Amino acid sequence: MAKMNKDEVYKILLPIAKEIARQKEGALFVIGPKNKFKKKYEPLFPQILNKHRLNDPGMDKVLIKLAAIDGAVLISNDGEILAFGAKLKGSKPVRGYGTRHAAASGITHKVPDSTAVLVSEEVNWVKVFKEGNIILETDSEDTPKSLERSMISFLNDGDTALLTAGGISAAILGGAAVAPIMVVGGTYLAIKTATGLIKKNWSERKRK
Repeated sequence: MAKMNKDEVYKILLPIAKEIARQKEGALFVIGPKNKFKKKYEPLFPQILNKHRLNDPGMDKVLIKLAAIDGAVLISNDGEILAFGAKLKGSKPVRGYGTRHAAASGITHKVPDSTAVLVSEEVNWVKVFKEGNIILETDSEDTPKSLERSMISFLNDGDTALLTAGGISAAILGGAAVAPIMVVGGTYLAIKTATGLIKKNWSERKRK
């Protein structure tokens, strides 16, 4: 299949991660520039994939199987599956969490322009890491397309529309005061700030 843009990668990968969460399994996907992964991981298994992309027919089912194997699945920014069962180097501990969170934090801290999508088997949530930090958390419920688009724009471009839709004022945007965004029940935004927790129903916002 043809190369993808990063929006398309997120559009395919996030629902796959939610499906894994619904199955009460764990997984770690890392998206980033192909040439930046060199020497950042070791394959735990023989690599049998050859130039497959996320948008290849039936690849969603293959990814779910690959994610069940120990290690991370590495994906390029244009959707090519680079490795599976990858042992990531340079973990960065996340207080209160285990090795998968540490691997997600470490790789996104070390690899520029990378994103880790982690599925926690303990709580069946999907967590997204950038630059070593969790920036978005969502449960396994399906997400409305309008909210999904805003989530992807936030992840890919840093678009603040998702924050303002959740009730975050322009005065506190752009700082460490906001993190992470939580999406509950598919439509319910909960955003933690330095002054407390802001909650808003996305569906109610769309009806206004």
